Amino acid sequence: MTEMQEQAVADEEMQEEEFEVEKMQDAGINVADIAKLKSYGITTVRAVQMTTSRNLGKIKGLSESKIEKMKEAAGKLLPCTFMTGTELECKRKSVVRISTGCKEFDTLLGGGVQSMSITEAFGEFRTGKTQLSHTLCVLAQLPASMGGGNGKAAFIDTEGTFRPDRIKAVATRFGVDGEAALDNIVVARAHNSEHQMELLNHLAARLCDERQYRLVVIDSIMALFRTDYSGRGELAERQQKLNQMMAKLMRIAEEFNVAVFITNQMTADPGGGLTFVADPKKPIGGHVLAHASTTRLYLRKGRGETRVCKIYDSPDVPGKSNRGNVMAFAFKFHQSFFPGSQNRKQVPIYNLLGIPFLVNPTAYQITEGGISDVKE
Repeated sequence: MTEMQEQAVADEEMQEEEFEVEKMQDAGINVADIAKLKSYGITTVRAVQMTTSRNLGKIKGLSESKIEKMKEAAGKLLPCTFMTGTELECKRKSVVRISTGCKEFDTLLGGGVQSMSITEAFGEFRTGKTQLSHTLCVLAQLPASMGGGNGKAAFIDTEGTFRPDRIKAVATRFGVDGEAALDNIVVARAHNSEHQMELLNHLAARLCDERQYRLVVIDSIMALFRTDYSGRGELAERQQKLNQMMAKLMRIAEEFNVAVFITNQMTADPGGGLTFVADPKKPIGGHVLAHASTTRLYLRKGRGETRVCKIYDSPDVPGKSNRGNVMAFAFKFHQSFFPGSQNRKQVPIYNLLGIPFLVNPTAYQITEGGISDVKE
């Protein structure tokens, strides 16, 4: 992050502080109603604009007349209108890119996991999703000169996968005190999908009070939804709740200029074997999750101990061939972290159709210090 970007981030944070939800008191909104908004995770004037009147009506104690008055006050304080492409370009200068700990991985992502967007990594078990999450939590604390976000991280754990020892190991690799790294990470264990949504409301209030956060991790986004909703009869309700959660995550990312990194699980398609599809597995969440995620990363197992990642979808990575908008790299697990694995020589990686990837696969490994470049 350059000095210009750091200045843009500082200017945006100052502007956001000027338009916190408490500013609506000047427009005649009483303190009690503002407290009700904050309890629902609405902490800025922009959040009031981004929330529909219907959803505001779900907050206990807010009548239609109060909601109409709030919407009018928010429109006066922060007019919602068009902006030129040049103005948007200046706003995008405040985007922060957090390194993954691997140079080739960062190059693939255009500099790292970026703020003001949602990055989703999906794949089978033991493909490195949780290890990548731990590495990002440490990298987010590093200064901008080292590819970090110069801030704190929030981790919502839905599967019980957060390990302080892993954070300390990654911190040691980058010369950071392990205890200090843990102090800069807030962790919450979600037990059901409703609790997961409540945690996001609490997180929004924390981000408003502390403007030092740069990363929000959810590992994983769909685990609790798979438990709480089962069968096709509850599918529509599940997708509606998921859509609301993803909308809240995007709002948090844009409001507070944080990078949202979520992991996702896979499911097997029973009818996939009857078609010509070589890999019948697909990510869960359906089109709702696919459209809500800004960048989608597909991690899968390759030959031997090799792992392959493909950028499934990203507005920042244009296609380089009419054969498909897919970029990929490979990595392998490190023997010191996964007993029984062996460091095997890298072999050319091909996609499911037997066609070479659009770019040369680049390798990285998962070590005790997190994600790193492969050292032969």
